[in-house]
Amino acid sequence: MAHVRPLRPLKFRTVWISDVHLGSRACKADFLLDFLLSVQTEHLYLVGDMIDLRAMRRGLYWPQIHNNVIRAILGKAKHDTRVVYIPGNHDEAVRAHAGGVFGNVDIQRTAVHRTLDGKKLLVMHGDEFDGMLQCPRLMNWIGSLSYDLLLQINHFYNGWRRRFNKPYWSLSSFVKSRLGNANKHIRMYESVVADYARKRGMDGVVCGHIHMPQLTREQDFVYCNDGDWVEHCTALVERLDGSLSLLDWTQLKSSLAQADSVEKRRLSVGG
Repeated sequence: MAHVRPLRPLKFRTVWISDVHLGSRACKADFLLDFLLSVQTEHLYLVGDMIDLRAMRRGLYWPQIHNNVIRAILGKAKHDTRVVYIPGNHDEAVRAHAGGVFGNVDIQRTAVHRTLDGKKLLVMHGDEFDGMLQCPRLMNWIGSLSYDLLLQINHFYNGWRRRFNKPYWSLSSFVKSRLGNANKHIRMYESVVADYARKRGMDGVVCGHIHMPQLTREQDFVYCNDGDWVEHCTALVERLDGSLSLLDWTQLKSSLAQADSVEKRRLSVGG
C-alpha cells in the first residue's frame, strides 16, 4: 500500500478505534499505521480487540508493522494524547489489569467520555451482551474459522484490486451482510447496547465487537460503532467543534492524496 500522509495532520478532539486484531493475518496494520501517523488527537480510545490473543494461540504471527502500530500508539500516549484501552473478548486477559496505567495508557473496563458540548458517551467493547442476544449464529460465525478464511480471501482479492488501481472493497463485509438474518441480529445488538446506555443516564454509546461501523441518532441519543481494521478500516472521531463522524480511511486517504498533490503543485508554482 502506498503510504499517504497529509501535508498537515488531521486534528481531532477524540478518536475511537477497535477490533484491530494485531497478531492475526487479517489485521490491516498498514492502513491503521498510516491513519495513526496522519492524525493528532487529545483523546484516543482503544475499544477492544486490539490484540488477537485467540489467533496467536493458534499460531504466532507478529510482523514488524504490528510493532510499529504499538509504537505509534505509545508515542501518542507519551506526547499529549490521553490513551484509554478498553479490552475486548479477543484480548480479555488484559481486563485483569483494569484500573492500571502502563506506558501512559489507562486500562479501563468501560469509560465515560464527555464531548465538547457536555454529552456523556458510554464507551465499551460490546461483547458483554453476547449472552443476552438470541443471535449465536452471527457471533459464532464472526469468531469461526470460516470467517477467518473469508478474511484471507478478502486479503488476496484486494491485493488483486490494488494491482489494477482499484480502491479497497470489503468482500467479507459484503458476504456477512447477506448471511441469513444477519441484519436483523445486528439491529438487535444495536438496540440492546443503546438501551443499556440509556438506562444509565448516558446521551450515547460507543462500541465495537460486531465489525459493523454505524452512527445513528434517535431523538437525543446517539449510537456509535467505530467498526474495525480487518474489514472496514474505520474510526469514529469527535471533531474540534464537538461533532461526531465516522471516517473510512480507505476512502479518505485517496481524497487526501489528490488534495495534497494539488497543494504541492500550487506551492511549486508559487515558489
